[in-house]
Amino acid sequence: MNARLALLSTVAPGVTESEVFRLALQHAMGELGALGGTVHLRGPMSALHLVSTVGLPPGLTRSWEIIDQEAPLPHARVLRHGTGVWVPSKTTEPAAQAGQAGPAGSPAATADVAWPGTGLAALPLSGGGRSIGVLAVLTGDRGEPTSKQWDFLRALVAWTEERMGQAPPPSGPHRAEHHGERLRQALREIRVGSWDWNIRTDELSMDEAALELYIATPADFTGRIEDWMRAIHADDLAPALAAAERAIRDHSVFEAEYRVRRADGTYRWAQTRGRVAYDENGDPLRMTGVGWESRERPAHDALGRALRHMSDGFLAVDDEWRITFANLEAERALGCAEEELLGRLLWEPPAMRQIPDLETRCRQAAAAEKPSGFDVRMPDSGRSYHLRLVPGSDGRTVYFADVTVQRRMQEERKESERAAAERAAHITELTTALAKATTSQDVVDAVAWRVLPPFSATGLLVQAVEDDRLRNVGAFGYPDDFLAAVDGHPRAPDEPPWSTILSGTPLFVSTRRELAAYGPELAHLSVLSTKQAWAFLPLTASGRTFGVCVVAFDRPRRLTSEERILLTTISALVSQALERARLYDAEHTRSRELQRSLLPRDLPMLPECTAAARYLPAGQGMDVGGDWYDIIPLSGGQVALVVGDVMGHGLPEAATMGRLRTAVHTLADLELPPDEIMGHLNHIVDGMGEESYVTCLYALYDSTTQVCSIARAGHPPPAMVHPDGSVHFPQLSADPPLGAAEPPFETVEVRVPEGSLLVLYTDGLVESANREIDQGMTRLAQLLRTAHEKGTDADLERLCDTVTAGLLPAEHRTTDDAALLIARLHALAGDSMASWQLPEGPKAAGQARRHVREQLSAWGLDNLTPTTELLASEMVGNVVRHAKGPVRLRLLRAAELICEVFDGSLTMPRIRRAKETDEGGRGLQLVNALSQRWGARYTRTGKCIWAEQALRGPDGQRDGANDALGLAFLNAEGVEEDLEGLSHEIQERQEREEGQGGDGR
Repeated sequence: MNARLALLSTVAPGVTESEVFRLALQHAMGELGALGGTVHLRGPMSALHLVSTVGLPPGLTRSWEIIDQEAPLPHARVLRHGTGVWVPSKTTEPAAQAGQAGPAGSPAATADVAWPGTGLAALPLSGGGRSIGVLAVLTGDRGEPTSKQWDFLRALVAWTEERMGQAPPPSGPHRAEHHGERLRQALREIRVGSWDWNIRTDELSMDEAALELYIATPADFTGRIEDWMRAIHADDLAPALAAAERAIRDHSVFEAEYRVRRADGTYRWAQTRGRVAYDENGDPLRMTGVGWESRERPAHDALGRALRHMSDGFLAVDDEWRITFANLEAERALGCAEEELLGRLLWEPPAMRQIPDLETRCRQAAAAEKPSGFDVRMPDSGRSYHLRLVPGSDGRTVYFADVTVQRRMQEERKESERAAAERAAHITELTTALAKATTSQDVVDAVAWRVLPPFSATGLLVQAVEDDRLRNVGAFGYPDDFLAAVDGHPRAPDEPPWSTILSGTPLFVSTRRELAAYGPELAHLSVLSTKQAWAFLPLTASGRTFGVCVVAFDRPRRLTSEERILLTTISALVSQALERARLYDAEHTRSRELQRSLLPRDLPMLPECTAAARYLPAGQGMDVGGDWYDIIPLSGGQVALVVGDVMGHGLPEAATMGRLRTAVHTLADLELPPDEIMGHLNHIVDGMGEESYVTCLYALYDSTTQVCSIARAGHPPPAMVHPDGSVHFPQLSADPPLGAAEPPFETVEVRVPEGSLLVLYTDGLVESANREIDQGMTRLAQLLRTAHEKGTDADLERLCDTVTAGLLPAEHRTTDDAALLIARLHALAGDSMASWQLPEGPKAAGQARRHVREQLSAWGLDNLTPTTELLASEMVGNVVRHAKGPVRLRLLRAAELICEVFDGSLTMPRIRRAKETDEGGRGLQLVNALSQRWGARYTRTGKCIWAEQALRGPDGQRDGANDALGLAFLNAEGVEEDLEGLSHEIQERQEREEGQGGDGR
């Protein structure tokens, strides 16, 4: 079984249907041991028609040539129910299904006529989703097929259906691809027979010519459709029946070409055409048509075929301008079949009626009695035709020549001439634009807008050589994935870009095939874009080729010699401009990098404030500016926020900004008040010369008091956003800019509620040529209020983006730099602060240690107690010995533990190197060793000495590493383990050193 199927699978597709049927029946008989077999196909009215038989005598199959769908034979049952059956011979028992019981309620398959063998097995043939025929075999002595034999028959039917779909149409005197073409007008010498088929009764009537054509023996004509079917060659019957059924179903014209049997048993080719008539319900009534032999007069037919298939349209009209012949091209041009054109006036078809004054122009041309022609345009198709009328003795012939391409080429030539004149103007514009171009992008834009349009180009790619690789400088008209693929392309001397650079000569590639010849890599890259032609132009300046300019086209394009010369000239102009622009870009990049290196890379993370900042450089073509911002952490829960602006653009301004930022850091580290810092800055700027013009704003925020002290010099006031969303601009005195001001500067103190925003900015953010600074500040306040209402002000980075986008959209970038600093200020919680007033005598150290022990125990920082006691004791001892009261101790628990000692003296402590014989002088050394940071600052009533300790060590645990070090210092000085005795030691030392003076230990 499998061997037979494997053998059938070797049959090549394309064999005729009759051969497919013959092979299928032969193998079915061999596998089942059957006596013979038949194949029936469904006809127009669903009757089954015998198309192939193997092993059965004509006496048996004659009664099976046409089987009605409602007949009791197994073939009809298969057609009705679409399932395989086996019916025993000489029985009226219900038919068994193929290996299973029949469906409930299905009619019994009975046979009134007996046949040889043990029974008949039949299966349906399908195609296009419906049953189209039946394959049947007469079983021999083996009886009913087994389950495996039924499976084989189903596989055999599937193979038959597949090969039927691959079978070619019958080949006749015309090529197979022209099967079904519209019927050509019969020549007068050929006899045409007519016929009439009653579809409901299958009655067929023919005239004498039709009988002569179709019926070999007229005496055998019974007036039934079966007579016509018997006359057709078996290979041609199925396609003819399918064409008839398609015409009935689709309400279309029936036309077919097939072989008809002669009386001597040979065949001749015939053609037929008919139309269907329908009743008021749309059901088919009858089909009437004509038929004729298609192989008479070969020479005449050859001429007709030549006219029929000539590339130009051809019409023949009689003296009354009625169409008598139309070839295929004319049908296509006019949008009508030949039968719709024959007999109509030349200007009556719909396509011809749309041609203005066609009748008048044709009659005028005919009156000249000589060939004449004119162009017409078909509105529907948009194609142009040249109509040529040639007079003749029995009418006129009309030729349709499609001149769409020729006319387009003529228009293109005219357009190219106009474009040449326009190019000269574009070159002038290009030269002017390149002279004004500052950056590389300016050069690319100038070429894209002034070179591509005149040449109808759609793409531009400019690349420069860097480290033996091609780097993109600029592009236009290319997708991002293509640009990413070509950026950094390594040296490849055989490829067009590198070949152009290495040789210094242009290269023109007209098609993708030409480009693929340079290598598969380029063929792959060309797929990423729609470009199909390229001009590779070298970029040469100062005797060195540094890059390539690629002009691309969306369609194959072979540039003329004039265009090539012009592009080569343009590339020389572009090279000079691009070389100059690249030098500017390099200098500008270095300036930008210098400026950005002078700005803070990362803002510090502080408990006193969280912040985000933006720096927006001026628009393209401007030099670097001098705007800056900064956040400086200070002691005692204080933080300084600074913003400044050095007027002007260029490296000198950027350098001035760097100097001032460093000066601000230095002055802030000295913990001077804001007005004194502004005074020092004014002195520095004043020493730089009259050209310097600097504005600055310095804000000092104290998280312990929630007070922000602000001083400014010629700078816009900050914006304060309260937790309720209200926006205020503190009223600050308008001090002149640094270098022009006269100290002292005014300091304004503003109380800041917890969670408020402090927004610092430069004038470039709120002021421009089209907007006054007051309008810009109003817009800033509006943006801040809106962000608060929407709840988007919690994310400071996002808030910065919102403000900059609202005030400085990318397409309206100003000519000035802009800096923005937004800080959310936080207060130090009350339970994280503790403060005590201390006596001014020796007992102060002991009380300080006691307060430290108690407070650190309350805070859960007992492991820091020994170190903190020692720090507080030493700082209080320093005050008692060298300063004056009142003395106050304060502990702050923030990110670090801060211990502060306040006194009423302005004398600042300093570390001095003690000798081995000195009994004192090591106190501040001890403070420096035990704390991670310490210092002193002035207050309104004196000074403050402070020291910081980390709350946690590197491993995340609370840090007590300095305890041992502190005890070591205690032991080194011979101090008793009882820390309470330290106050007496301090008193003794004070008495011994009395009169010696000094401000350190």
